Amino acid sequence: MPGLAWGADYNPEQWPEHVWAEDVELMRRAGVNMVSVGIFSWAKIEVSKGEYRFEWLDRVLDLLHAGGIRVDLATATASPPPWLTAQYPEMLPVRADGVRLSHGSRQAYCPSSPIYRDRATALAAEMASHYKGHPALAAWHVGNEYGCHVPRCYCDTCAASFRDWLAARYTLDQLNDAWSTAFWSQGYTDFAQILPPRVTPTYSNPGQLLDYDRFCDDALLAQYKAERDVLRMITPDVPITTNFMVTWTMEALDYWKWAREVDFVSNDHYTEAQSPDRHIELAMSADLTRGLAGGKPWLLMEHSTSAVNWQPRNIAKLPGEMRRNSFQHIARGADGTLFFQWRQSRGGGERYHSAMVPHAGADTKVYREVCQVGSEYAKLSDVVGSTVDASVAILFDWQSGWALRQDSHPTTDFDYRKHVLGYYKALWQAGVTVDFVAPGTNLSAYSMVVVPAFYAVSDAHAAVIADYVAGGGHVVVTYLSGVADEHTRVRLGGYPGAFRDVLGVWSEEFYPLRQGETVSLTDGSTASLWTEHLHVKGADIVASYADGPLPDVAAVTRNAFGNGVAWYVACDLDESGLGRTVENALSSAGVEVSRPQVELVRRKGDVSWLFAVNHTDTDAQIEASGVDVLSGEQVSGRLTVRAGDVVVLREEV
Repeated sequence: MPGLAWGADYNPEQWPEHVWAEDVELMRRAGVNMVSVGIFSWAKIEVSKGEYRFEWLDRVLDLLHAGGIRVDLATATASPPPWLTAQYPEMLPVRADGVRLSHGSRQAYCPSSPIYRDRATALAAEMASHYKGHPALAAWHVGNEYGCHVPRCYCDTCAASFRDWLAARYTLDQLNDAWSTAFWSQGYTDFAQILPPRVTPTYSNPGQLLDYDRFCDDALLAQYKAERDVLRMITPDVPITTNFMVTWTMEALDYWKWAREVDFVSNDHYTEAQSPDRHIELAMSADLTRGLAGGKPWLLMEHSTSAVNWQPRNIAKLPGEMRRNSFQHIARGADGTLFFQWRQSRGGGERYHSAMVPHAGADTKVYREVCQVGSEYAKLSDVVGSTVDASVAILFDWQSGWALRQDSHPTTDFDYRKHVLGYYKALWQAGVTVDFVAPGTNLSAYSMVVVPAFYAVSDAHAAVIADYVAGGGHVVVTYLSGVADEHTRVRLGGYPGAFRDVLGVWSEEFYPLRQGETVSLTDGSTASLWTEHLHVKGADIVASYADGPLPDVAAVTRNAFGNGVAWYVACDLDESGLGRTVENALSSAGVEVSRPQVELVRRKGDVSWLFAVNHTDTDAQIEASGVDVLSGEQVSGRLTVRAGDVVVLREEV
């Protein structure tokens, strides 16, 4: 793209053809330069098996090209048409309780279905053959939001595929050992005896559950790769992506694996309307997406101009909020932001989901704000390709999250993503820009690394953290880390298992708190979810419990290990206590704590760009010098960022 991408999902099949020309004119007025097309068009493109009708889509792409708008063209395989599922009902997904889901919404397919894969790859091949060389084609969009509605299928096809997947990884003896099948007489003598973890009388086998999560993730990824490979064979020069869902609503896929299989990372993100911290969660998701992209720029494929349709209360965004959301993603590494969708649907399941053009038309707050941001993006073409630097990292592990959401843990109140967000918020409030890293990543570039609830950890991944600290790094490890191995078997000898030596502590028993119970710490902090009976073995005690079931027992510790320092937080500190602990660790690691009044992020290329986003209703001042790109004004020393406003400064060095 010659500048920042700006646009939306465009679904012209929902509208009479006379609307299409008006759409292109309104897009040009709004500065739109890219749209995603065809995501849910399978039924209109392939009207029966092997009968393809492209004439209407040809006219759409020609109109868009004439309007100077590039196309991220979908393979249209996200939602199988009724003729296909009616002819092959065995391709429909099955729940864990044996109920087969019906057609009538979207994603009505089993990821392991050979029928679905055959028809989906056939459609992808037809799309690629027909549109290769079309001047509007900028990228391929494979499927859509994989695993959003059917992350796990439990049908007989999946059962057979699961057995093959296991046989490629284990002998029977290895599997029985990894799954601890000696418990409850679950020992297998033949792979044919193994089923998906369907509904059972009580708790399912933890190792089986985690491996089935991995299998289902791989099955969806294999489906994506099958379509991708067809596209790559026919159109080798067109980049290929699929839209991830790195957001508070989605935890079903291990995107570290998926990110290696796309030509560029793209993401869908929607804020939690009722959360006062929704802008902080947005920042975290954007930083995590940048981590998946390996620090390279990425694309926001979907967010919303205002309210969505699927939350308990679908609250409209306040004036300026959509603009701030857009610039937050750009600040944190996106090279463009698109919406779902261009024109708000008149009917269907998402008819109340906001769009760039609302039901009320162009004379609206939403469309005016869309036009404003489009004109501002046009001033930022030089930002494209620049990157974000960070000196602090958070280790994020989807698979530990899967393991921790299983039944029969010490508490049902733990939420992996909320736990990570708590530490991210403390860093965000301290003014620290954060990278997210995968297990096993070389950590030497970072002054400090936070390791939240790294539960199911292999020996190799634990050694990476130990080597980092021994080499002079600073790490903050939280409770529920190192407890189990990669098969969810508990590490013996005391928690936190894999990290005992690095942390200089060991814990003999978990003491989760009762609902409504709160304990106090000697530093004035409180905990209300988790404590544990911790013993120090060389570590210094930073804070102990002042009351509750474990008076005088260590709660926060600091340990010198090799040339580095390892902190252990053995409880769920309240927000202020967590903030103090994180800031103390940052200071120990030599990382500056600024606690700015506004969100500040830098992108660097040939020059440095400072993004300042004021989420408050009060004007704020920051120290800065350069040119305010959006207003054209010169700034010398002090910059006022108005309440609710955004400033992008081309800094002077």
